[in-house]
Amino acid sequence: MSEHVRSEVRGGLGILTLDRPKALNSLDDGMVLAMERELRRWAEAPEVRAVVVRGGARGLCAGGDVRALFTGTDEHAIRFWTDEYRLDALIGRYPKPYIPLMDGITMGGGLGISAHAPRESGSVRVVTERTRVAMPETRIGFTPDVGMSLLLANAPGELGTHLCLTSGQTDGAGAILLGWADAMVPSERLETLVDALAAASDRSDWAPTAAYDVVASLAVEPPPAALAEERSWIDDVYAGDSATQILGRLAELAPTNPAAADALREVRTVCPFSVAVTLAALRRSPKLGSLEAVLSQDLALGTAMVRRADFREGVRALLIDKDGAPQWNPGRIEDVDPAGVEAAFAAGG
Repeated sequence: MSEHVRSEVRGGLGILTLDRPKALNSLDDGMVLAMERELRRWAEAPEVRAVVVRGGARGLCAGGDVRALFTGTDEHAIRFWTDEYRLDALIGRYPKPYIPLMDGITMGGGLGISAHAPRESGSVRVVTERTRVAMPETRIGFTPDVGMSLLLANAPGELGTHLCLTSGQTDGAGAILLGWADAMVPSERLETLVDALAAASDRSDWAPTAAYDVVASLAVEPPPAALAEERSWIDDVYAGDSATQILGRLAELAPTNPAAADALREVRTVCPFSVAVTLAALRRSPKLGSLEAVLSQDLALGTAMVRRADFREGVRALLIDKDGAPQWNPGRIEDVDPAGVEAAFAAGG
């Protein structure tokens, strides 16, 4: 096992605990491979009937370790994503109840190891009052990956488009609205939840549906999601396949709508090429037919994006120098070459 992933079996419950608190449990190579090995082993182990994945007090997982990708080679980044996406695909078809505890920060790759948990196997995705979810990749010159373009595209209306183009975030109630989570459990009840799942999975009358019943017994009704109130304008503004047209609609609405003005400012701040690629990926992903196909598209896009200067420039400005002043190329969405966007989808071929 990786030094940053702890594993135990309690009753019939396999428990994976991400333990890299200084990096908000950001995934490195060893963590990804350790999780994959243990999940594959537990999938075949009759004594393990369900799996919980959890983090620490501040969050489940802040995503992939982009600082390491910043300092490494392009080949290292591509190899990391290959391994990470294989883990995400495994979770997406996991044969036993898989219960991610999306407490605190759960972003980027953190959603890859949680949001794809399949309901058909009895999985339940849990959020709390502390949950903060986001796919903020346009802020670092990248594009939402780990298969999340599929879930972003399938979110109600254009809420997913709005969130990822602006690199916005939402809370646990928003995650449920978006279809990324199933139930809200107060953070103070999470240890009780793990104990209850361990006890239930050790009983002779265990059935996969029992995981949902245990979660439901400790869950609360989520508050209204703030995002729901914004759909009245979001669905119209973010319709279509043109980022330039979306900018134009935001600009028209901004003088009378403060939320649209904020969105316009954010879209103008993040990486223009990333915005164009991300919008194209959102429109393509639902047509690909499977999570695995979307992850293959993600690998092609990652290969293209890591080879562009924008990626390391975005990481530098946000996480290394922290000057908040990335120099994007091109600097405006209107100047993005459509042929370059199309080429990005073929980069892994």
